[in-house]
Amino acid sequence: MPYLTYEEFKELNKADVDEKTFDKLLPKASALLNNVTNHFYVINDILLDNPWRVNQLKQALCAQIEYFHELGASTFESINKAPQTFSAGRTSVSNASRYNPSGANESKSLVAEDVYIFLEGTGLLYAGVATW
Repeated sequence: MPYLTYEEFKELNKADVDEKTFDKLLPKASALLNNVTNHFYVINDILLDNPWRVNQLKQALCAQIEYFHELGASTFESINKAPQTFSAGRTSVSNASRYNPSGANESKSLVAEDVYIFLEGTGLLYAGVATW
């Protein structure tokens, strides 16, 4: 069962994403959120969980889909294929980095930063060891 329907996506997010694109990006975005949340909703029934936490997960999923849509890519390689620098004649252009002034050795994350805004405080980011 998908975590999010297109109708819910349109209610929660104002991004201009058509249904065909949504259907294409949803499986990868869901897989990433499963990874980030330590597969919480694979083990636990989403229909029985706290409605607030479920809503936060859906908001995070919307953010991830919007991120993929804006970048036009959904794989690490595709997201990071842009060159750090390029030259045309005597003109050189460098993609600046927020961490390194030269822009070198930095790659964009596969997970949107906005995902963590929605999941923080939900318990879904818990990375401890389970005591089953």
